[in-house]
Amino acid sequence: MELIIGTRRWSTWSLRPWLALRKTGASFIETEVELRRGEATKADLAAHAPSGLAPVLKDGDLAIWDSLAICEYLAERFPAAGLWPADPAARAQARAAAAQMHSGFTALRGECPMALDQPPQTKALSPETQEDIRKLVRLWRELLDRFGGPFLAGPWSIADAFFTPVATRLRTYGVDLADYGDDGQAAAYADRLLQDPDFLAWEAAAQG
Repeated sequence: MELIIGTRRWSTWSLRPWLALRKTGASFIETEVELRRGEATKADLAAHAPSGLAPVLKDGDLAIWDSLAICEYLAERFPAAGLWPADPAARAQARAAAAQMHSGFTALRGECPMALDQPPQTKALSPETQEDIRKLVRLWRELLDRFGGPFLAGPWSIADAFFTPVATRLRTYGVDLADYGDDGQAAAYADRLLQDPDFLAWEAAAQG
């Protein structure tokens, strides 16, 4: 298998399936395509998939070019990896959380891009982004309470891969979740995501 990823410092969509693929334990080739902020190097990426975007997973003659679709494929291809929870209720809610991140939190994503090459900073946030953070805290706390942690649906799952880039944003832009209704659970969860060995390997490569 080969995973084509965008620039490690910025490409949240590449980080998510990369984490899932690492959790399978499968060997894979990694190809990084340098992106310009806000645009892809379309000619390079178009050679891999019709979307012209990263990431792309290649498995034999099959190419998959959406981060959530890649993760779903990996969960089916490597069932022993447990990329989704075994419990049906936990699995349904983990999937819902991942889908919510995949299509939502647009203000937070737009105003606070992932920037692994930048030191922590404080930033005034718009009301829309603040509301996204409150929504994020409510979601995290609800799932952590329901399934008991340490991750959103119990053990690590694809849902946690989808929120790992969010944890980097909270750190980069100095967001104190206590200001948004957190009792400490959400902040502790974000810290766990940032201490995941596979994320630390991604971050080290991004900064190296």
